[in-house]
Amino acid sequence: MAYTEYFAPTHVYFGKETEYLAGKVLKEKGAKKVLLHYGSGSAEKSGLLGIIRKSLEENGIKFIELGGVRPNPRLTLARKGIEICKKEKIDFILAVGGGSVLDSAKCIGYGTPYDGDVWDFYCGKVVPQKRLPMGAVLTLSATGSEMSNSSVITNDEIYPNDKFGCNTNLGRPVFALLNPELTYSVSKYQTGSGSTDIMMHTIERFFHNGPELDFTDQIAASLLKTVIKNTEIALEKPDDYDARANLMWAGSLSHNGLTNMGFESGGDWACHRLEHELSAIYDVAHGAGLSAIWSSWARYVKATDPSRFAKLGKLVFGIEDKDADKAADKTIDAFENTFAGFGMPIRISGLGIDATDDVCRMLAEKASLKGAKTLGNFRVLETEDMYRIFKAAR
Repeated sequence: MAYTEYFAPTHVYFGKETEYLAGKVLKEKGAKKVLLHYGSGSAEKSGLLGIIRKSLEENGIKFIELGGVRPNPRLTLARKGIEICKKEKIDFILAVGGGSVLDSAKCIGYGTPYDGDVWDFYCGKVVPQKRLPMGAVLTLSATGSEMSNSSVITNDEIYPNDKFGCNTNLGRPVFALLNPELTYSVSKYQTGSGSTDIMMHTIERFFHNGPELDFTDQIAASLLKTVIKNTEIALEKPDDYDARANLMWAGSLSHNGLTNMGFESGGDWACHRLEHELSAIYDVAHGAGLSAIWSSWARYVKATDPSRFAKLGKLVFGIEDKDADKAADKTIDAFENTFAGFGMPIRISGLGIDATDDVCRMLAEKASLKGAKTLGNFRVLETEDMYRIFKAAR
């Protein structure tokens, strides 16, 4: 087992009606004046925001609201939130929504106590040293941002857009209120996209360049099987509580570090970085972008260690083949079919994108910062490798 660290400090409240605890928990955590941050009108129409407002008022918590978060959250709105927090002397952020809202809230939390440009943290110039504390009321099982150290923001102030992440333990929410019932209204497409994202957080961790830890591999496989089973149920019966609960908890555990415990490298993550170029420029759903890229990446890097693919296939799908290369192929096909069964595209064309040679070249140049950066560690990708994967995926 390689040297590694596991840190998961978020206080999770899981179950029905946990959203009613928002004011009480904020009061317990010492909040006095809160930025209530959310996305579109769905949280208002569903009555969720009304419940949250009432809970805050009953517990004497003052609050300022900032809505309008979009999928692939924008830097411009986060800047507005930072300005509000500084002016209003906000001491806590409550994010109500899916991963995009949580990521935007984290960005605001980093930027409020910082005298410079918050984008410094996302382009790697500076590491955050402090942030406003935040809590979350989750409405979508997908990104795992409710327990993760990650925040991803799209810089819409430049053309073409950049989309970068900031990963630090400061980004982990203080608490998360997880009620699976709040995900009943999620569409089939977003359910499939969210489940793909959950799975990819574990698949990306599974492929690493260090020694294996079988117990962690077993946890990863169990999580993946759970997501596959319960996504199929949720797509047929959106209000199945047990299915939604399993997906919500799997989403949290898939991205809080549990499924790479013992792996020094922490995983490969090339697919996520490649997908960020697609969603930054074309504004596609993150999970859908991942499913469009993954199998092409997998086939491109398979020869690095086909036995690793074979093990994953055996654990998740029961694939048995003495020839590791054939088992790897069957594993890739099985995941590809799974994503397609979720209603996800398995090629970039399925996203409505015409990935011409010029487009693939542009995406690769952006992903590699014009050759200044490599991606992945299971197999390290240069710019030309990225270009070939984009071409294969189109």
